[in-house]
Parts: sequence; structure tokens; C-alpha cells
Amino acid sequence: MTIRESKKKWLACGVGLLWFLILLWPMLGITPDGLEFGNTLKVFGYVAVAALIIMLFYQVQQAGRLEAAERPLKAVGGAIQAAYEKTPTWMVLAVVFALAVIYPLLTGRYAHDVAIQVLVYVCLGLGLNIVIGLAGLLDLGYIAFYGVGAYTYALMSLHFGLSFWLCLPVSAFFAAIAGCIIGYPTLRMRGDYLAIVTLGFGEIVRIILNNWMALTNGPNGILSIPRPEIFGYSFRSLSSMYYVILGIAIVTIISVYRLNYSRIGRAWEAIREDETAAELMGVNTFLLKLLAYAMGATFAGFAGAFFAARMKFVGPESFTFLESAMVLAMVILGGMGSIPGVILGVLALVALPEVFRELELYRMLVFGGVMTLMMLVRPAGIWPAKRVGRRSEEAE
Repeated sequence: MTIRESKKKWLACGVGLLWFLILLWPMLGITPDGLEFGNTLKVFGYVAVAALIIMLFYQVQQAGRLEAAERPLKAVGGAIQAAYEKTPTWMVLAVVFALAVIYPLLTGRYAHDVAIQVLVYVCLGLGLNIVIGLAGLLDLGYIAFYGVGAYTYALMSLHFGLSFWLCLPVSAFFAAIAGCIIGYPTLRMRGDYLAIVTLGFGEIVRIILNNWMALTNGPNGILSIPRPEIFGYSFRSLSSMYYVILGIAIVTIISVYRLNYSRIGRAWEAIREDETAAELMGVNTFLLKLLAYAMGATFAGFAGAFFAARMKFVGPESFTFLESAMVLAMVILGGMGSIPGVILGVLALVALPEVFRELELYRMLVFGGVMTLMMLVRPAGIWPAKRVGRRSEEAE
């Protein structure tokens, strides 16, 4: 790296730290008692020192002075990767499944609650992954299907006395119908127009849930939703509810995997890469895009039914645009089109903030910075999807 390039890097670092200070001071420096600078400068000092250390490390690494230390690390990493590739897939999955089964036996109530939340978002993330990751359709109103599934179970269980297990497929079916209703008018749109329309439909569903007093009880929500039961056993504890959502998540993962490697999945990927070329090759883009909306909504309906059963209450405030943005961030961060990537994205956005809860105010600030750095370093996601085949430009 030349001296001129090095100066540009340091200048960019300095400008970034200045912007960070400008953004940080209103959050920490403006208090009910007046203006304060001490706390802001303290936090900024920590961040500035960390940034300078990272920049120095980067400069030394670019100069090639860390090659001696990098060789053993690369060797260890290569050995681990080789051992992982040699290990049969079924053995890895068996270990993960065994750990998931015994997890409630080794942890407490708080850990159960976090794990349940993670598994719910895994179902939502994998459902949205079908729409965005496979078919390439940007959907900003995805959380509406989550709400349809939750309200379907709540209404059918209270008014008709149907059990959770009977309502689960019904909730998924109504969510799929909602997906078709929302997806049909948007099939001719692409890009920003598609995002705006899906966002509008998502808000329409939330407003309907908020204002239809006769059906949904409006902003007051629906109370006393029954928990799942089977053969007289009621799933009342968090540990028992964990196994319910674990089963739903496993079904979701297997279903999405089978769809991904089916002819339908290949057709979705063709539409994502080039819709015009796919249509010229005989792919029915209209029906397959509609199917992508319906299948993604189906898994959101599963998650919504469980959410209503777990909380024993549903209200429209649980299905806002912020939730859609959260699920979208999980899919993009983990890697669009990648099942392991989506799961890792959920862990990064749901589990990690809970791990750093003790940092209180600063945990989300640090978390946001790490997320930004992550997307700069790995823009394709934590675990990008593997492309089937190889393109000519990649070979060159």
C-alpha cells in the first residue's frame, strides 16, 4: 500500500469518527438536566481507540508483516474446514438435533424464552427467504401473513373450539390465501415499485386488524387464547412450548430445503436471475411468482399460530413494519437463498443482543456498528448460498 493510499484510509477513518461523534452526542449528551459532554466523550474515546487499533492492524496486514502469524491460523482453519467436509452431513445434523432436544434440560426459563423467539424468527426468515432469496421478489409487508396466521388461530380456537393442531394447517392456508391476494396485483411490478406496493398491503392488513372491532376486537386484541393440548397434556410451560416450535421449525427447514432443490426451486432461481430469459425458456413466471408468495406466507402462518398460542394474546401492534424490516435484515445478513445463512442471521439479530444485555444502552449501538462492519466485509451474508454450476465470467 502506497503512502497516498494510506493517507486516504486514515482520512476516511477520521471522517467516520467525526460523524460518529455528531450522531452520538444528541443521544447521550442531551438529558433532562441539560447538556452533558462527559458521557459522550467517554464512549467516543472507547470507540476511537478501538478504531485506531483496527486501522493500525489493517495497515500492518496490508504491508505483509503479519504473514508469519497468518500461516498457522490459515493452516488451522483449513484443517477444520477439511474435517467438516469429510464429516457426513447426517452426523452433523444428528449432533445439532441432539443439542436442540436437550437444550431445555440444561438451561433456565430465560434461555427457553430466547430460544423460542429464535425458532419463531427462523420460521419467518425461511418463509421470507423463499420470496426474496429464491424468487428475488422484495416483500416489505411479509409480517402481515404472520398476523393472519395468529388471528386465524385465535378466532377459530375461541369461537369454534378447534384445537391448536387442527388450526395450524388452517392458519397456514389462510395465510397462503392472503399471500395470493397480496401477490396477485404485484406480479407485474419490479424493484422499488414492488417494495412500495407490498409495504402498502402490509399496512392495510395491520389497519384492518386494528379497526375491525366486530371481528378482531380492534386495538384491544384477543385475550385468553388456549395453549396447545395433545392426549390431555397441555403445553403450559416454556420448555414444553419450546418443543412445539422446534417441531414446526424442523418441518419448515425440511420443506424449504426440498423446495430449494426441486424443479420449482430452480425455476424460482431462474426468475430471480433473469425473469425475461426464464419466461422465454418456458417458465411460467406468473404462477411461480404467485406460488412463491403463497409458500412464503404458509410458513409465516405456522409461526403466527404458534405466536398466538404462546402469548395467549394477539394485538395489531405485534405486526408492524418494523417486524418486517427485522425479518428482512435477518435474511440479508445471513445470506439470501441460504438456509444455514438465514438461521445464523436470526441468531445474530435475536440471540446476540440478549447475550450483551448487560451493556444496556450501548449494546444496540455496538451491535449496529458490528452489523455495518459485517455487511462491508461480507456483503453476500454470513453464509452465502452456493450457486449451482459456474458462470463463464466466474471462470475467467
